[in-house]
Amino acid sequence: MKMRTLLMAASLLFPALGAAQAADVEKPSLTLGVGGKPLLYYLPLTLAEKLGYFKDEGLTVEINDFGGGAKSLQALIGGSVDAVTGAYEHTIRMQPKKQDIRAVIDLGRYPGIVIAVRKAEADKIKTVADLKGKNIGVTAPGSSTHIMVQYLLTKAGLKQDDASFIGVGGGASAVAAMQKGEIDAISHLDPVISKLEDLGLINVLVDTRTTEGTEKVFGGQNPAAVLYFKESFIKDNPKTVQALTNAFYKTLKWLEKATPEQIAANVPEEYWLGDKTLYMKAVEASRQSYSTDGNIDEASMKSALSLITTTDPSIDPAAIDLSKTFDGSFLAKAKGQ
Repeated sequence: MKMRTLLMAASLLFPALGAAQAADVEKPSLTLGVGGKPLLYYLPLTLAEKLGYFKDEGLTVEINDFGGGAKSLQALIGGSVDAVTGAYEHTIRMQPKKQDIRAVIDLGRYPGIVIAVRKAEADKIKTVADLKGKNIGVTAPGSSTHIMVQYLLTKAGLKQDDASFIGVGGGASAVAAMQKGEIDAISHLDPVISKLEDLGLINVLVDTRTTEGTEKVFGGQNPAAVLYFKESFIKDNPKTVQALTNAFYKTLKWLEKATPEQIAANVPEEYWLGDKTLYMKAVEASRQSYSTDGNIDEASMKSALSLITTTDPSIDPAAIDLSKTFDGSFLAKAKGQ
């Protein structure tokens, strides 16, 4: 009887605690945008959702998956989503447009983007410069996968429009585009890249999933996926922003120690692209790309700024205030809990 009484008391207590926590945030129900959720670039988002960390923080998060990062940014600007997990570079790119967008936690310290060529073209395309005149698949025009190729083309002495870019989406459609020969090369992420490698369809030219590969391209770290908001939302909803930051920080710490098997078990099976073993291989290939502390240091900010100004000369680096692209105060509180 005593045990039954305790269980009944607990069943009444925990929902009450959850309700109290939900009432404590300004917006317990919110909408979050992302561009290609099945991609490993956004793995922390899927894990935060599946591990129940949003609910633990008293939040109900509706996730809208768009065709690419540029579209999720547009949704934030347009007001159809409250927050975005997307590329850090968008916080910089929006500043000259008088849009105050700020990241609060870094999820990926490296882009995780791979540039690869179709094997049938491998004897003709051996360097980035050889991509001139080729059809290159990207997740979506204007997305980080697109901008990465533009950056590399510029560094190779080419014009950004010296190649044609084709939006191929974020999953099976990207694999199909390469299988059908619709593209000569691809700028994409895992698990798509690992799937194409397993099928023997591509040769890798550039790999920013690893420390070594990222340093070859940028000379250091280059922040990738972050959680970002409009500054006005942060100001009006600080407890909500803190709750989301807490959830993502707990996710990063879980991810740091998790095995590929544990990770695969906590994502939808359709994310495996039909092969769980291959998915786990892709997780291991991208392991180094995830942030372990959520912070973005000044050197990383400058690296991202260099990428943007190289691909968009209309942006004056001297006019960008990098301190307004990242608000680390919520991360500091998350770490202290």
